[in-house]
Amino acid sequence: MSELDLFSIPSGLSLIFIFIFILNIKLTLTKSFKRHSPPGPRPLPVIGNLHILNLKRPYQTMLKLSQKYGSIFSLRMGPKKVVVLSGYETVKDALVNYSEEFGERAHVPIFEKIFEGKGIVFSHGENWKIIRRFSLTTLRNFGMGKRPIEERIVEECQYLIQVFESHQGKPFDISTIMNASVTNIIVSILLGKRFDYQDPQFLRLLHLISENLRLAGSPGITLFNMFPALGFLLQDHKTVLRNRDELFSFIRMTFLSHLQKLDKDDQRSFIDAFLIRQQEEKDKPYDYFSNDNLVALVNNLFAAGTETTSSTLCWGILLMMKYPEIQKKVHNEITKVVAPAQPQTEHQTQMPYTDAVIHEIQRFSNILPMSVSRETTTDVIFKNYYIPKGTETIILLTSVLQDQTQWEKPYTFNPQHFLNKEGKFVKRDAFLPFSAGQRMCAGESLAKMELFLFFTSLLQKFTFHPPPGVSNMDLDLTPDIGFTSRPMPHKICALPYS
Repeated sequence: MSELDLFSIPSGLSLIFIFIFILNIKLTLTKSFKRHSPPGPRPLPVIGNLHILNLKRPYQTMLKLSQKYGSIFSLRMGPKKVVVLSGYETVKDALVNYSEEFGERAHVPIFEKIFEGKGIVFSHGENWKIIRRFSLTTLRNFGMGKRPIEERIVEECQYLIQVFESHQGKPFDISTIMNASVTNIIVSILLGKRFDYQDPQFLRLLHLISENLRLAGSPGITLFNMFPALGFLLQDHKTVLRNRDELFSFIRMTFLSHLQKLDKDDQRSFIDAFLIRQQEEKDKPYDYFSNDNLVALVNNLFAAGTETTSSTLCWGILLMMKYPEIQKKVHNEITKVVAPAQPQTEHQTQMPYTDAVIHEIQRFSNILPMSVSRETTTDVIFKNYYIPKGTETIILLTSVLQDQTQWEKPYTFNPQHFLNKEGKFVKRDAFLPFSAGQRMCAGESLAKMELFLFFTSLLQKFTFHPPPGVSNMDLDLTPDIGFTSRPMPHKICALPYS
């Protein structure tokens, strides 16, 4: 057909030819992109790569696969394809330079069941943006990262020290009391009060949150997330939902009591601020400040503001028992800088070794080894690989904190990672325990302050030892099973310094 013949064809038919031509190009490009999809192990029908996955600690399987397939690879979690990003360079590039493309929260079945897209951690789209903006502003207004909250932390440290002293050097488990103490900080912001450590309702709430975080990383929940239709055969998700109902019921009762005493000119807590904003927005067409959003948000802040920090502190004390020579150096530096006075955040720059130890505890403890799954907001070509819109993406933070190109001894507890030859503290680019980009931890400044003040207050007052009959060499550093990486249950002895 000549060029003149083409122009003689009726216009409608010409448009069809043009459409077919464009469609052919699009299909060709799509096939080309698909050929450049991230590599990965061959899946089996229905179960995908389930047969090679360590269900108790899936991040360990993913670390091994990254060594074979590279820093970007795909994995079939049952019928669903996920993409895993590993290593500092790749993760940082994705979270910072492609923050919009990897900025959505994945629709993980168990979290969709619990929160239904509400709150801040597991919410989506515009709801997440508005609630995050409100939360950050309100938390700052109530002192997060500032002097008022530091005073609350220091006060809480004294309550915690009294409990440690009450055991008179005898063995005890610190997980619950550490959880309670750290939780009281976020509770003081959310509710404008603190709980007594023996309050049965408080202890029940801590148990529910702790159990749900443990179960969220269990094999049963992993299977449920792969095959939600089989939920009737799996028990763990039923327990999680029962716990959710009890937690949400408590939160609803709490903010109802706040409603009765609400004063726009006297905002006493985070919940007050939310309820006042709710009244201001009641005539708006959207419903971002609904009761359901408040319940999910408070639950998110309760859990996120508690578990990661308290688990890190538990790891810290366990590691101090494991390495008594490091514990001794920390104590000596604290004594040298503050003597018998109370450690304050202003002392942090004067304690380079202690600061390095705290950072190394965070790196080594690896609290969120797989972060919280993301989802691509659009089709994206990343590092020459094609990743379709809506693909669940796992940010393998453990691969960043243990990246052999970034850390001299990635699998060893080594405070020298954060010290130069002169013994001064140095920042490390690959230190990303709070993630990075637009979905990074909203409570980072609070967590940093808590870690420094709790850790130095305890190390100033006590020397920590394993129970009688257990040597420091016998202490197990294997993480427990769960959504977060907690130490295995263990007991400690806290002996006061004379």
